[in-house]
Amino acid sequence: MKAKHQRLTLALLGVAAVIAAGVLALSALKDQASFFYAPGDVKKDGLPLGRFVRLGGMVADKSIVKLPDGVSIRFVVTDGVATVPVLFKGIAPDLFREKSGVVAEGEFQRDGSFTASNLLAKHDEKYMPPEIAGKMHETKTLKE
Repeated sequence: MKAKHQRLTLALLGVAAVIAAGVLALSALKDQASFFYAPGDVKKDGLPLGRFVRLGGMVADKSIVKLPDGVSIRFVVTDGVATVPVLFKGIAPDLFREKSGVVAEGEFQRDGSFTASNLLAKHDEKYMPPEIAGKMHETKTLKE
């Protein structure tokens, strides 16, 4: 076999190995490719039981209930298609409120509820910390 053919064969084997590795990686990440599950996805595809996942959506209006133990809260996450009840034990983020975005990290239960171990409150692009918003308001008042 000529050197030219050996190089071509090695190059083709290298390309095939890279493609095979990519296919294996994509198939392994198939179920984890989504950043979070929406309630509508769960309704359509079924519960991903026994796995640590993220559930994202909006906190339903008038759904936040603080439990008597003082550290647990129940609320409902919705995406307009379906809803999922969530139980969280811990300190909720300052931005966590009704009608705001949330990503809850935890596990689905067999009854369709979600037990969260961590909450991430989402905010819109217009968010500004209260301290800065107050200073900007003072600055505008002083300039006028």
